[in-house]
Amino acid sequence: MLPDSIRVNGVVIPSKSIAAESQNHPASNPIDAQKAAVRALVVRELLLQEARRLDLIPDPVSDGEDRTETDEEALVRQLLDIEINVPKAKEAECYRYYENNLTRFRTSDTYEPKHILIAANESDKDEYAAAVAKARQLIEDLKEVPSRFDELARKHSNCKSSENGGLLGRVTHGQTSYEFEKCMRKLDEGQLHPDPIEAPYGVHVLYLIRKHPGHAVPFNLVREKIEEYLKEASWRQAVTQYIEILFGEAKVEGITFQEIANE
Repeated sequence: MLPDSIRVNGVVIPSKSIAAESQNHPASNPIDAQKAAVRALVVRELLLQEARRLDLIPDPVSDGEDRTETDEEALVRQLLDIEINVPKAKEAECYRYYENNLTRFRTSDTYEPKHILIAANESDKDEYAAAVAKARQLIEDLKEVPSRFDELARKHSNCKSSENGGLLGRVTHGQTSYEFEKCMRKLDEGQLHPDPIEAPYGVHVLYLIRKHPGHAVPFNLVREKIEEYLKEASWRQAVTQYIEILFGEAKVEGITFQEIANE
């Protein structure tokens, strides 16, 4: 439960403000949204009080799309610009991050599958069961004569790809259903999936023609992105440390710094 009263150096964080701010923090339940709102409001109050203590004058800027900062947003930005100075990550640091996270800097594997789709509504149990049975029979037929795949796709598939013998072209992560992709990734080249693949909109018979493994992206092509990422990570850490200092110097009632830091 949230405390009845939250104060920052005597300034009360009103319940109405918490309720309004909660809308900006989607969560699985209202309490978590309220906690996130409290954290945001306490941090903002700490920063605003420090900006005013330093006699900063708000100088709002626009983003080029007719959106202009409020005075409070400007004060917070100006304060952090003054107080937070994060050095640019050195190339050696960027390369070390690159080598330690090579899986993040690979192109996605791509696949060349073909399939036969037996369309069926998952909510219609009889229709769906019939589709599964038909797909299973097609798989048995293909085990006997694999070369019939294109013929059977043209005859039975409810996908437009049936015109090309079920060919889907090159596909990569996220371009097919979760169920289809999960099974496709397990197949070797030239392998027929041994079971029907059940998806919400129908049942697939799947054959993998080829797999094209992803490859490492050269460091020079991602160096700038790594540099930006490391700078952003350092900036966030520096801001957290700065807020911890402000929190320690302030009289904050109703919330601990640990609760703020755990956002």
